[in-house]
Amino acid sequence: MAYTLTHISDVHLGPLPDVRTVDLLSKRITGYVNWKRNRAAHMESGTLKRLLASMKGLAPDHVAVTGDLTNLALDAEIVNAAVWLRELGSPENVSVVPGNHDAYVPGALSKAVTAWKTYMTTEAPDAPTTRNGFPFLRERGPLGVIGVNSAVATAPFMASGIFTRTQAEGLASVLDMAREKGLFRVVLIHHPPVRRAASPQKRLYGIRLFQSVIRRHGAELVLHGHTHVPQRHWIDAPDGKQVPVIGVPAGGQAPGGRKPAAAFNHFEIDGEPGDWRCTLKEYSVAGKVGATTVTERRVLHGPETDSGSSSGPAGSGRREAARLRQ
Repeated sequence: MAYTLTHISDVHLGPLPDVRTVDLLSKRITGYVNWKRNRAAHMESGTLKRLLASMKGLAPDHVAVTGDLTNLALDAEIVNAAVWLRELGSPENVSVVPGNHDAYVPGALSKAVTAWKTYMTTEAPDAPTTRNGFPFLRERGPLGVIGVNSAVATAPFMASGIFTRTQAEGLASVLDMAREKGLFRVVLIHHPPVRRAASPQKRLYGIRLFQSVIRRHGAELVLHGHTHVPQRHWIDAPDGKQVPVIGVPAGGQAPGGRKPAAAFNHFEIDGEPGDWRCTLKEYSVAGKVGATTVTERRVLHGPETDSGSSSGPAGSGRREAARLRQ
């Protein structure tokens, strides 16, 4: 029986708690204005509730959340996100990595990691890690869930991320460890680790370093958020294989906005090393009421795999996604 993994991201939990004037004496002022002018109108709690109801109806074995649980990384937001995570599932069944909004100002990342720590525990205590404990490795069924942090505090109007050499060493170590255990390795990161997947002010620094680790040590799947669109890319891996890199729209995005409506990705995984099978279904919110609908189906590993170049989406899978969205 296939093991199931659901991926959501960028839920940007709202509404904002009370904001003190002192809280806005930083980069937060720009984020606060953006929330009032734009994000509040499109990131609806009702949309997220509908999305989660549909997701829970599938009863996934594990849930991956790739960051941006908060908006301004206020202390109250971080606490509220911890409550939301407990409602989403137990730490055994949910894994989380932070996003740039969770590290909005200096010091916020450490607070978020402390509050959400039980969803980021590692089973590779001897692997090199950052001060905040990344990367982590969690063994769940046939999966090796590996969490990498790309979130850092940045200047106003910037939302870039960083993948460091310390994390590269740790990622190489846990990828090898998970391979030796025969696990299907799923890497979680907030920023897309591929070129031209995000605008320059929102890009990941260290893409070449991240991809070099994957090319040398392999992986089976990379999941990210950040761009709020359903991106599909590939990174070359050992033995001529390719690793799918899958992005997902924002979890609270209401239909009718500039960005695609809220969605989650649902993966079914079975098989064994050398003969993995993995399928993807994207479920998107449709209209103002009702359930989600399947807007894409794709085989990522198996005899009918939709493969593509490392710089863009596969043609056949892209056409199928477009057909389903009509």
